[in-house]
Amino acid sequence: MKYLGQIIAKSLLNKNKKRDDWFLGNYTLNPYAGCSIACIYCYTRGSKYGGDHGSTVNVKSQAVPILKRQLKNAIKRHERGFIVLGSAADPYPSVENETKLTREILGLIKRYHFPLHILTKSNLILRDIDILTDIKEEAIIPSEFKGKIDSGVIVSFSFSTLDPNLGKIIEPGAPSPVERLKTMKKFSEAGFNTGVINMPVLPFITDSASDLENLVVESKKYGAKYILFSGLTLYGDGPEDCKTLYIKFLEKNYPDLVSKYEKLFRESFAPSRRYNSELNKNFRTISKKYGVKNSII
Repeated sequence: MKYLGQIIAKSLLNKNKKRDDWFLGNYTLNPYAGCSIACIYCYTRGSKYGGDHGSTVNVKSQAVPILKRQLKNAIKRHERGFIVLGSAADPYPSVENETKLTREILGLIKRYHFPLHILTKSNLILRDIDILTDIKEEAIIPSEFKGKIDSGVIVSFSFSTLDPNLGKIIEPGAPSPVERLKTMKKFSEAGFNTGVINMPVLPFITDSASDLENLVVESKKYGAKYILFSGLTLYGDGPEDCKTLYIKFLEKNYPDLVSKYEKLFRESFAPSRRYNSELNKNFRTISKKYGVKNSII
């Protein structure tokens, strides 16, 4: 991973056409372009969102003053809502240790009392538990969530596997799964609404009943109140697109699965409807068994 410097940003706070039902976000915010986690399956590789999410990370130029203006304008329009931080790139790439850009952005979010949903694979988030605690207690939660959410901060930790060896291959820049679980536990014990994002579930690799049950049991043990999940999507035919990288991963590590993936995906970017329906049924049944929600509210 290389840190190249800065890119010119015209906007930091991106307003959704409607509130996102999964992550509850009215807005998305990504302080960086590019991601040092370098997950081979990342949907931004080859999708319409584009970008190089493995070899380069750039800071968005003038991020703080731009965001300050956008937050103030949102308040004037009476449009305060949940900000999803890290929707396209982890807000804690390794370069955050130097730039502290995400921490500056959290300071603005605290100042203007916006509620926050932060998505990450990084344990660097522990550095900011102080300011996140302030946001949790001071954020103004939209009236539509009255009686449903009692915290101004939601913290979700992303996993595609709990197998440390597999994790090193498919998400090489991430802390180990157990490190992430331990970080989640610390946030849960500090009173945060915490949970797991199991996106993507990998067909024939992490989607067996035993795999799903292990994820649910371990997540609950470490403080997860919910698990959000979805199947794998594969985009693009370029050398750095996720479809290309993922097929290479299969050819090297699971060659017997290549033909099964070809049948499962056919000409689509997503598995068959039948597969997704079965995954949904199995995941929800197991989650219900252990009292873990599949939604935040």
